[in-house]
Amino acid sequence: MLKKYFQGHKPNFGGLEILKYIGPGFIVTVGFIDPGNWASNIAAGSQFGYNLLWMVSLSTIMLIFLQHNAAHLGIVTGLCLSEASTEYLKKPVSRTFLGSAVFASISTALAEILGSAIGLNMLLNIPLFIGSILTAIVIIIVLLTNSYRLIEKYIIGFVSLIGLSFLYELFLSDVNWTATGISLIVPSFPKDSILIIMSVLGAVVMPHNIFLHSEIIQSRQWQKEGEGVIQKRLKYEFYDTLTAMIAGWAINGAMIIVAAAVFFTNKIEVTELQQAQDTLKPLLGNSAAIVFALALIFAGISSSITAAMAGASIFAGIYKEPLDLKDNHSRIGVLITVIGALLVIFFLNNPFNGLIWSQVILSLQLPWTIFVLIYLTSSGKIMGKYKNTGSGKIFLWLTALIVTILNAMLIIDFFS
Repeated sequence: MLKKYFQGHKPNFGGLEILKYIGPGFIVTVGFIDPGNWASNIAAGSQFGYNLLWMVSLSTIMLIFLQHNAAHLGIVTGLCLSEASTEYLKKPVSRTFLGSAVFASISTALAEILGSAIGLNMLLNIPLFIGSILTAIVIIIVLLTNSYRLIEKYIIGFVSLIGLSFLYELFLSDVNWTATGISLIVPSFPKDSILIIMSVLGAVVMPHNIFLHSEIIQSRQWQKEGEGVIQKRLKYEFYDTLTAMIAGWAINGAMIIVAAAVFFTNKIEVTELQQAQDTLKPLLGNSAAIVFALALIFAGISSSITAAMAGASIFAGIYKEPLDLKDNHSRIGVLITVIGALLVIFFLNNPFNGLIWSQVILSLQLPWTIFVLIYLTSSGKIMGKYKNTGSGKIFLWLTALIVTILNAMLIIDFFS
């Protein structure tokens, strides 16, 4: 059954044109190498050793199905998740849901802008407040002038090298491979770990990326080219998504493993993201701080741009419009996402905790996105013969149940 399961407007996308070359799934993988992920993974490895690796494995499996479903929706209907929600949900429900999704994009942008500001502080000693403003200005200019497509390849290339460096460091660090192998598949809930578990979940299964993936896919308007094209693209899209998600799983897992070997084993408490540069010293020596700072800046800017694109797509979808960076609704969505994130940053007392909580907020919004996605892609009225059926549908509901239970555990823990 799983094998079977995996089978009007023309917007101006500007920066999204690069996805013709790297594949829609890989825009999600870039999000795996962002400041929010770094903070969550470093916290997981430094505080709990290898014990939370299972959450990366589980989150990645769930993400493969969710991202495929989002792309499935875009290929078959020609609508992104936001447009489809506006079209097929009652107005009060769709507005509430999409409002929470915009807030999730703001939370994502907060982590990315803050990460870039931390990088500027490490490299040039620029205060976080000023660095955040500078980053926000750069993001807005790059998106509203469509110059993003000129630099995106280079940013992805540089940030990908940093991800690969973490993978390489697995061979340089004193890793307990037995504990690693067990922790990758056996769930564990160490004392006081639920907050970090949910942070890792939110950092991997980012709601805004589910919206953005459906937006990227629907821009191709393959549903207008006939059944043969739809079936071919559904198959191609799954392999694209699967490859990208496995790469993201490897990078996330490597970050936790290296952090466990460098910090947890030596009983070093991590209280700020700047300490993570120590994980690169075995590979880069004294230049680790400079490279790490540059990586934070580039990763922060690149991921902030995708978060702002997602926010713009969600906001435009409220008006039944696709993402178009020359359209006022999309531009307003960009400004809401970036300026909203900037305002929250001004009130943060602890930047590292701010990064962790920004990812937790994503996990709290995630059940909404999953339930709506399941409803839309399981409807014969919306998807026709391509609707979810059988074991694929069961797995999606199981994913929704697991995420909801974990969120309930977090809420209970928070108030206990």
